Amino acid sequence: MRAPDFWQTDAMMARALSPLSWLWRAGAGIRAMTTTMRHPGCKVFCVGNFTIGGAGKTPTAQALYQTLRDLGVEAHFLSRGYGGKLAGPHQVDPTKDTASDVGDEPLLLAQSGPAWISRDRGIGAEAACNAGAQAIILDDGLQNPSVIKDCSFAVIDSGFGIGNGRVIPAGPMRETLEQGLAKIRAIILIGDGNPAFLDTLPASVPILRAHVVARNGPAFTGRRVVAFAGIGRPAKFYDSLRAVEANIVETVDFADHHVFHKDELAALRHKATSQDADLVTTEKDLMRLPSTERDGISALGIRLEFDAPEQLVNIVSAVLSDG
Repeated sequence: MRAPDFWQTDAMMARALSPLSWLWRAGAGIRAMTTTMRHPGCKVFCVGNFTIGGAGKTPTAQALYQTLRDLGVEAHFLSRGYGGKLAGPHQVDPTKDTASDVGDEPLLLAQSGPAWISRDRGIGAEAACNAGAQAIILDDGLQNPSVIKDCSFAVIDSGFGIGNGRVIPAGPMRETLEQGLAKIRAIILIGDGNPAFLDTLPASVPILRAHVVARNGPAFTGRRVVAFAGIGRPAKFYDSLRAVEANIVETVDFADHHVFHKDELAALRHKATSQDADLVTTEKDLMRLPSTERDGISALGIRLEFDAPEQLVNIVSAVLSDG
């Protein structure tokens, strides 16, 4: 889905839909009250966000994995496996599994380290811990009540912020800001923006600034490209291409987690050929392409760089030493 424009402003439509937000909140409350919470026995770090849509959770999870690895901790990723058919718990095998099996994000995370999928995150966390994980990185689990977390981070796109601050369907929030803040250890703010909600935060909430940078940027400098993406906010991907001075001749947006069909890929190849350009997409989108359809399609690799990486190291170290 695409975020409606009124989610960015407190317009008439947002106010009109606001009463329906109580239904969403009531559903979340019932789920929390009827779910058995469990702790797997190893440290659980959660990477989530307050809003729906792409905020940068995947590169954040990868950066957190590297931080834990540098500290000598064996971490495993755990995801619901959205878009995949397997219920799990299942350890992702990047040499055999496909996005249709486990989802695109777990398949991408498995390129960095051990990754699991499980619809029941509590059972999945226990499976990962029993398999030798000393810490679990819970991908997109901030609102999931089944796993007790030792440390949660809220990832926020500084260009989008929290929109109008209202809960679905009146706005993009999965829960109220107050509810979200009560769950987290820190906010990871990606980009140079300064969303207005920052002014309302208590001073006790740490804000870790970070930026998405390209890993293979020079490979795209000066190249004519047709860029396509099926992620939460495709514009962020296009901005990353422009940052490495790629020559974007056309962009094509698809829905988040879009499953590409052969005729769509053929049309994309035709667009690129007719404009003497190369096809480029995101690493996450590449995971959803059948291996037989990847020839001639490049992916821009990204990583997250923290402005002050010692802030993250200090938080993670404190959590590891606690108990």
